[in-house]
Amino acid sequence: MAISTRVREQMKASSWIRRMFEEGVELRREHGAENVFDLSLGNPLLEPPAEFTAVLRRIVSEETPGTHRYMPNGGFPHVRAAVARQLSHETGLRFEGPDILMTIGAAGALNVILRSILDRDDEVVIIAPYFAEYVFYIEHQAGVARVAQSSPDFMPDIASLEAALTPRTRAVIINSPNNPSGVVYPESVVAGIGGAIQAAEKRFGTEIYLVSDEPYRKLIYSDQPYPFIFNHHVRSVVATSHSKDLGLAGERIGHIAVNPADPGKTDFMDAATFSLRTLGFVNAPALMQRVVAEIQDATVDVSEYRKKRDFIYEALTGMGYRCNRPDGAFYLFPESPLKDDVRFVRLLQSKLVLAVPGVGFGTPGYFRVSYCVEDRVLEGSLKGFKEALEEALAEAR
Repeated sequence: MAISTRVREQMKASSWIRRMFEEGVELRREHGAENVFDLSLGNPLLEPPAEFTAVLRRIVSEETPGTHRYMPNGGFPHVRAAVARQLSHETGLRFEGPDILMTIGAAGALNVILRSILDRDDEVVIIAPYFAEYVFYIEHQAGVARVAQSSPDFMPDIASLEAALTPRTRAVIINSPNNPSGVVYPESVVAGIGGAIQAAEKRFGTEIYLVSDEPYRKLIYSDQPYPFIFNHHVRSVVATSHSKDLGLAGERIGHIAVNPADPGKTDFMDAATFSLRTLGFVNAPALMQRVVAEIQDATVDVSEYRKKRDFIYEALTGMGYRCNRPDGAFYLFPESPLKDDVRFVRLLQSKLVLAVPGVGFGTPGYFRVSYCVEDRVLEGSLKGFKEALEEALAEAR
């Protein structure tokens, strides 16, 4: 088949997350779904909050002519204004409707942002461990991904970030709460990242965007306030979605929010609107825009994910796995007891437990466990985790 060479190469290096999920389908067919414990995919378990259903039913029942037609590419003005009001409340900054662009989830938002700011061979710095699709998003817009490292507790290494910044850097992408580690970057770290970017701009005479990917921002288990990026770099933009906080992953609804203080925000948003249209997204779903506009302060019951985190964290560390306790999202990122994390994940798979190797997130030697699954899956996985750890430790000896 005459397909793109680049796409063929990307397919070979495609996401370990999807690969493990697809292998899980085959295992379930072979062994029975009740005997396979799939912790590979971050597919939100919790149903949308009651507010969502109530608003959805009302809007559908009150449909007027034109409800499902095109609107301005950036989204309905009243929806963008509603998102701006919520952000103003949360950040203390003055957001307005034109600072918001409604998108096809956070993934669509990131692709729109990258297409709007990258020329061929421009560079984007990502920080390991990172969401694997970032590399493909950057390459799709003819950019080059450069990787900065983190400390052992998965906090960004500012010295490594500084070394990765070059005259070709156009953006730095951060993800907090982080997928796969669950780490939430504190204010001091976000400030350090902003400072490193500003120093590079002065050194190279360039402009660099700080892009924050925030689909897990409302899934946080501590009482610490979330450190928004806007106070730490003027050229900053958020990409987010309601896939996790409202349980709407399949509805593909999110937005871009540009820093109100960015002197180039008008050009940026004009470019983003053009990119949204010409990438083929055209506009975010009309019905979902109307619904989320009315429930900006609603979330799923985060305490349910916290209970699952506590259960699997305590169980695995009690067995002897080494792992940081995550403060957000719904993942654990334990250290692999075998140096070869892919081999260890295969060992888990032989016990009918599915996880994702850390190499897929740019951090070999670890593996990711998703705990946004039913309790019976978490409970059922423990036997396999224990057996795999015992075999790995015996082999290491």
